[in-house]
Amino acid sequence: MAKHSRREREQRAREAERVREIDAAWIGSLPAATLKEFTTAVEAARARGPQPRQPDMAPGTRPQPPRPGREPRPPKEERTRRPRD
Repeated sequence: MAKHSRREREQRAREAERVREIDAAWIGSLPAATLKEFTTAVEAARARGPQPRQPDMAPGTRPQPPRPGREPRPPKEERTRRPRD
């Protein structure tokens, strides 16, 4: 965790307060029907939670083979110390 100076903490607090003021003014400027629709959409999004991560590749795309010399090693065969007769 980083330690911030008192001036930096105060500046962040002022910025956060200013953002809250702007947000309240914007919400106050909305018509009642739009405000209700917006709040229900926000509540639904928060209840839904984060979306699952999208796959890195498009569906049906074959993965690229490894570059020459970078192939994975084959598994080693286990050998006993003494050969069985």
